[in-house]
Amino acid sequence: MNGYHMKQYNTLQFERDLQEFQIQLTSRQMDQFMTYYELLTEWNSVMNLTAITEFDEVLKKHFVDSLSLAKVYEGHFTGNVIDVGTGAGFPGIPLKIAFPSLKVTLLDSLNKRVRFLDAVIESLELRETEAVHGRAEDYARKKEYREKYDLCVSRAVANLSSLSEYCLPFVKKGGKFISYKSEKVSEEAKKAEKAIEILGGKTIGQSEFFLPSSDIYRNLYVIEKIKTTPGKYPRKAGLPAKEPLA
Repeated sequence: MNGYHMKQYNTLQFERDLQEFQIQLTSRQMDQFMTYYELLTEWNSVMNLTAITEFDEVLKKHFVDSLSLAKVYEGHFTGNVIDVGTGAGFPGIPLKIAFPSLKVTLLDSLNKRVRFLDAVIESLELRETEAVHGRAEDYARKKEYREKYDLCVSRAVANLSSLSEYCLPFVKKGGKFISYKSEKVSEEAKKAEKAIEILGGKTIGQSEFFLPSSDIYRNLYVIEKIKTTPGKYPRKAGLPAKEPLA
C-alpha cells in the first residue's frame, strides 16, 4: 500500500463489532479500511458519495453493515462476486478487504463514482477487483458477465422485484443473490416472489437483525439461482424500475 493514511484511529469498537460476525482483520486489512475511510471523506468533499462521513458512523453504517453478509452467507468467501449499484463501493470493497480471495466486480452507472472506485482499488492495491461503468440492464446481457457470478450483492435502493431483475441474470446456477435492506419489507418481498421465480431464483432465507451495539435494523434476503434466467431478462434500461415484474 502507498502509505496513504498517517493518522491514528480508535478502531476498538469496529473490531468488537466484527467479532460478532467471526471476522478478524490483520493490521494490513485494518490499514486498508482506514485508507478507504480517508479516500471516501476526501473525495466526498468534491463529489456526493455519501451523506455519512463521521468516522464511527462510516465504520458502523458502511463497513460493518457491508460485512454483515457474513451472518447469512453459507459458503466460503471465494469465487466471483458482483456488486450491482455499488455507489461508493458498498458492500463490494469491504467484502474484498475482509475476504481477499474474492474476485470482485463493482458496477455503477455513474462514471465519477467509478473513477473514485478506481482510485480506491489502486491505493489499497486490491487485486482481481474491477470497477465497471454501466447499467445492470446492459451488462447482464453481455456474455462475459451473464450468469458468471457465484454471488451478487446489492445495497442499492430499489424494490426487490426490480433488484432481482437487475441482479439474478448475473448469477450462475447454484449461486446466490443477497439483497441488503434497511427496513421490514414483507409486503414487497411477497410481491417479488413471482418475479424471482420468473428470473430463475428462489428465496431461501431472510435474516433480520440489528448491527452490533446499535439500534440500526437490517434485513438480508438470500435468493438462490435454481435455473437459467430466460434470455429476455433483464428488460431494456429503465423498465425494471418503472414496471416491476409481478
